[in-house]
Amino acid sequence: MDKILIIGAGGQIGTELTGYLRTMYGEKNVIASDIRATLHPDLMDGGPFIRMDALDSRQVYQVIQKERVNQVYFLAAILSAVCEKNPEMAWDINMGSLNSVLRVANELKFRMFVPSSIGAFGATTPKKNTPQLTIQRPNSIYGVTKVAGELLCDYYNQKYGVDVRGVRFPGIISNVVPPGGGTTDYAVDIFHKAVKYQKFTCYLREDTFLDMMYMPDALKAAVTLMEADYNALRYHNAYNVAAMSFSPKMIAEEIRKHIPDFTIDYAVDPVRQGIADSWPDSMDDSAARKDWGWSPDYTLEAMTRDMIKVLTKRFSGRENHE
Repeated sequence: MDKILIIGAGGQIGTELTGYLRTMYGEKNVIASDIRATLHPDLMDGGPFIRMDALDSRQVYQVIQKERVNQVYFLAAILSAVCEKNPEMAWDINMGSLNSVLRVANELKFRMFVPSSIGAFGATTPKKNTPQLTIQRPNSIYGVTKVAGELLCDYYNQKYGVDVRGVRFPGIISNVVPPGGGTTDYAVDIFHKAVKYQKFTCYLREDTFLDMMYMPDALKAAVTLMEADYNALRYHNAYNVAAMSFSPKMIAEEIRKHIPDFTIDYAVDPVRQGIADSWPDSMDDSAARKDWGWSPDYTLEAMTRDMIKVLTKRFSGRENHE
């Protein structure tokens, strides 16, 4: 049985990926790690947890060697809007921690998952049906770290044979983790506000199209790629994966089918709007579909039904408890 380490388990993806992998591989075989000492109770109590600084390659080496880890999901990163507030810290953490773990991967030879993002693209990238291989000139420090990360992973794979894999995630929508500092996080927050208050103020224009994905599909993409035949992978890391593309106006209309009194208005944030305008409307994920059988399960309609169902139950339960 594989032994798995999740680095950055306390983030948006890691919080749900940990439980997902523990269901598949067994609780004792999936170790959650984060620089923070206290995380979601499910992470702390549902299986092994190690407090670890991914920038400390010696500590990373010791943990992986001691625990005999043969798969690492590397999820340590600062998100887009937060990165713009502190570019120096964004570079140090996003790139420094990745380089630290890749160095260990070269020595200990474990399989590694490193997610990239639509943030790796820029204003000069084709916005519709963005190709797998295309120009990447991002105008955010988050995007710069993602492009640099893709290239660094390619380098370690091609020069040293490190089995490092990854996808370019679109915006990810979760019904578990609250919205954080991502440009696409409006698409999480809108559901919370719709269920709680029946109204929402959006920081992006109503016609801003972005690629999005429901968390269950994101988890499926990561694990499917990690389980794929190495020799079938043409790109190894940074595969485009897509599920749905919509604008704030479209998602608001879909929510009204379930919450008729829901209203939305707009207070555009120039920083996040500028980032969103430089990202693809939709990505061509035909390479992922061909190489390792990628296919999403959720449409906008199916995701909206599930999000509202889950959040309505959760919030009404809290009110009843209180």
